[in-house]
Amino acid sequence: MVIELKKFGMILTSRPAGREAFNAIRPTLKPGDDVVQVDFREVLAVTPSWVDEFLSLLIDYIGENVELLPTDNTSVLATLRVLAEAKQEPLASLARRYLEEKR
Repeated sequence: MVIELKKFGMILTSRPAGREAFNAIRPTLKPGDDVVQVDFREVLAVTPSWVDEFLSLLIDYIGENVELLPTDNTSVLATLRVLAEAKQEPLASLARRYLEEKR
């Protein structure tokens, strides 16, 4: 399954908006599903709080089968760097793994 974040807007900010986006897609998810891919295409900017809320809830709900699709968006990359350093597992691991693969 691919989650296209552009469905939630081109600028994704605030923790409440991240929670609202997750709650909107939750009915389409099944815990234990195969890999769920998160697609940042056509998103102009994101904040660490939005991504933290959305991805943390996603990981808590379906497990660690979350994959971030490739992006060159500097806002996304900067946000992932912040989360890799500042957050607890498993979100920090997801962010670090993505950034290491990007090199």
